[in-house]
Amino acid sequence: MLKHGEIWRAIDRLAKLRGLSASGLARRAGLDPTTFNPSKRMTPQGKLRWPSTESIAKVLEATGASVQDFVALLDEGEPGTRQRIPLIGVAQAGADGYFDDAGFPAGNGWDEVLFPEVGDPHAYALEIAGDSMEPVYRDGDTIIVSPSAAIRRGDRVVLKTTTGEVMAKQLARMSANRIEVVSLNRAHEDRSFRRDEVAWISRIIWASQ
Repeated sequence: MLKHGEIWRAIDRLAKLRGLSASGLARRAGLDPTTFNPSKRMTPQGKLRWPSTESIAKVLEATGASVQDFVALLDEGEPGTRQRIPLIGVAQAGADGYFDDAGFPAGNGWDEVLFPEVGDPHAYALEIAGDSMEPVYRDGDTIIVSPSAAIRRGDRVVLKTTTGEVMAKQLARMSANRIEVVSLNRAHEDRSFRRDEVAWISRIIWASQ
């Protein structure tokens, strides 16, 4: 599980590698210079405040760092806390043989990414292709999927139908008979499936966008 301190330390490390302060990094990314200030990392009431995925995405773009570069900074100097996660393309996810009946990655020989320990040995990274999931997920974005994570209404999920169609959606309703999902790109229709039409459904726990 990602920790609040790890995320902020990774931002500080990235700033240092680029010869910048936290304020300078925010400014380079087109953000308010105080975005990453220590005072912004916790509310006056003592509640932890997390950086947004949008601000991290802007920092990566501004510095030329990749998602993998940022992930490596999360626990740099703390060996043993990262796991190798298979990286799978959307086309692979839709093909036979890449997942078992439970939605766990099967086989080997894939590319891998290093990611902080997520508590699910079956977790995998899925590389988004095309524009059907915009503006939430764009072509080339990477999402981390946990087949073992509990799913609740409102969660973003990856779903595979029995016909091989793979999609990232938001779960609207899941009953004993049907699964209803909302499209992230409003130009695409929402979908409703019988349970026997869904091969598996898994929760998205992190995204690079």
